[in-house]
Amino acid sequence: LGVAGLFASTGSAAPVDLSSWQAEGSGTWNLAPDNNSVFQTVNTNLPTVFHNGVDSQGFSLSGEITVETGSDNDFIGFVLGFDTGEVTSATANYILIDWKQTSQTFSGIPSSAGLAISHVTGAANFDDFWGHTGVVNELQRGATLGSTGWADNTTYSFDLVFNSNNIQVFVDGVEELNINGSFENGSFGFY
Repeated sequence: LGVAGLFASTGSAAPVDLSSWQAEGSGTWNLAPDNNSVFQTVNTNLPTVFHNGVDSQGFSLSGEITVETGSDNDFIGFVLGFDTGEVTSATANYILIDWKQTSQTFSGIPSSAGLAISHVTGAANFDDFWGHTGVVNELQRGATLGSTGWADNTTYSFDLVFNSNNIQVFVDGVEELNINGSFENGSFGFY
């Protein structure tokens, strides 16, 4: 999966230099020479995150994800309010926005196709992420993509608004998620 053209804004859009971002988990992320995109080449059973390492509430983030596969159907997405080490931390507290291509069952755990937003509140294992169970509490499904997966070899534009009491997610200009609550500040990242 490739990510390109990411912008962060509190009023005016500016390109994001990804060279200072950090990778966590066992996946492999390769930064493009221009530092404006990152390509994930290896994923594993546990999540991998590529995050900015700074508090990101109050920012609007826009960019693209290009799915470059015809043989995998796993999750793509984002984390919000993420702190370094939370991939495996027992005190994790962040928001997960993930989009699965197809529904499937793995090791007896079902996973549904579509876009969702969840709250992660602890050290999640594979089953938690896969089925949105345990410490991964699903909060809402996408308005039109809640049961529709992403397509192979396709580019999607994303716009995310991340505030302390509201999160909005737009895919290709359509509002898919809009949720109110009390959200922890922390990093923005790719999942």
